Amino acid sequence: MKFVLDTHSHTIAGGHAYSTVMEIAKMASDKGLELICITEHGPAMPGGPHEYYFGNLRVIPDIIYGVRILKGIEANILGYDGKLDISERYLEKMDVVIASLHEVCYPGGGVEENTEALINALQNPYVDIIAHPGNPRYPIDQEEVVKAAKKYGKMLEINNGTFMGSRKGSYENCLNIARLAKKYGVMLSIGSDAHIAFDIGRFDKAYEIIKEAEVPEDLIVNTSVEKFKGCLRKFKNEIE
Repeated sequence: MKFVLDTHSHTIAGGHAYSTVMEIAKMASDKGLELICITEHGPAMPGGPHEYYFGNLRVIPDIIYGVRILKGIEANILGYDGKLDISERYLEKMDVVIASLHEVCYPGGGVEENTEALINALQNPYVDIIAHPGNPRYPIDQEEVVKAAKKYGKMLEINNGTFMGSRKGSYENCLNIARLAKKYGVMLSIGSDAHIAFDIGRFDKAYEIIKEAEVPEDLIVNTSVEKFKGCLRKFKNEIE
């Protein structure tokens, strides 16, 4: 299975990453990637950029070093209602919208509350992907979340950065989510969650998950630019 794109990365604009857009694009080009997503954390994350940053992403070229650049956000889910930390005015401008739970933005609750938060975020028409849903910090009803992703036509992420020390204890959760995605026909995105250029396109641990779960290639969006764009709100009309 050949991966040609990376759906999740961060730059120095996010406050706790260490490479520029140019550096990430160059590394992606060197690794043979065709497309990358620049998805800075939303404003509620400490060090995160102001909403204006997302409104000005248009100044970034669409292609750098031969790599297609999609401009987006990893928005923070703020509560059980699935509310995000950025307004629709800016969400509608994004090429790709990831939504996720982070401890500094959402303290968390029990299985029911966390599941409600993710399902409500999935109902947001601008959200394309739920990032690292296997995080053990936020126990969820995995089957209900996967079924909701199928219902609303959204992607769930297997996050490679999870297995590099940031979310210990995620393996079994991610493996089960991958198996459920296979069962229900839910599209999976593989994100490096790179916070430095060297990690762009790094999918080794996530690949172990999808291989063990025997997820078919047609459910992995990273193998085709057109397949991935066909799953994004911003480009669905163009593809159709």
